[in-house]
Amino acid sequence: MNKEKLEFLNGKADDIRKLIIEMIGRLGVGHVGGSLSIVELLTVLYYDKARVNPSDPKDPDRDRIVLSKGHAGPALYSVLADKGYFPLEKIKTLNLPGTELPSHCDMNKTVGVDMTAGSLGQGLSCAVGMALAAKIDKKDYRVYAVIGDGESQEGQIWEAMMYAGNMKLDNLTIFLDNNKMQIDDYTDAINSIEPFDKKCEAFNLRSERVNGHDIAAISAAIDRAHKAKGVCTCIVLDTVKGHGVPFAESKGVGSHSFSISEAEWREFCNKEAD
Repeated sequence: MNKEKLEFLNGKADDIRKLIIEMIGRLGVGHVGGSLSIVELLTVLYYDKARVNPSDPKDPDRDRIVLSKGHAGPALYSVLADKGYFPLEKIKTLNLPGTELPSHCDMNKTVGVDMTAGSLGQGLSCAVGMALAAKIDKKDYRVYAVIGDGESQEGQIWEAMMYAGNMKLDNLTIFLDNNKMQIDDYTDAINSIEPFDKKCEAFNLRSERVNGHDIAAISAAIDRAHKAKGVCTCIVLDTVKGHGVPFAESKGVGSHSFSISEAEWREFCNKEAD
């Protein structure tokens, strides 16, 4: 990746992080930590790797991006708003009555969302189905699925992994947001998923680990996944919950969902009172 592109993507990640904090801050409370930990990944996908077009969000040949860990919706909404899928002003309506931006992503409400995220664990199965459909229809679109580490305690994740490996879905790339925390505690304290990469390999997937906040590393890992033929790839992203926002990072496990004051979000976003 050249210097200019890297600077652009890092700048975009900063912009998205501020939109997340403003969005949740205006509401007053929300899923902060897990939204911030996937900012670099979504930035690489939407601004560099994925074939998407805000002017034609239902293009049948577009790449699909499935946010299985749907409580991180604010991160996805921020990217979609910045990309022009819907007016930026709509970020002020997060989770309000009648909103098009509900707490968990809903493909029937939000333009640009490829799959609804209800109960955790289900999104990956949907992504596997999309990738299989592309193979059957002889389409060249790719599917990217983002799963959480706490979510990966669900058995449905492993059923989907097993099938993706068996069907050799090389048009599917899975990303694990390995921020090592979930709503109640550290993931290892509740039910460890490690070694996740080795478990993926046992399910006949190709797997690798990268720093989930290193844009160049994420980009290179996606390139390697694209070149791997006849095998589905899972990229384990080692991340920090609440990354990039000091008052979120410092909360640790408590960053999953918490209140943000108006003073906090305005200071972080460098915004004066409306």
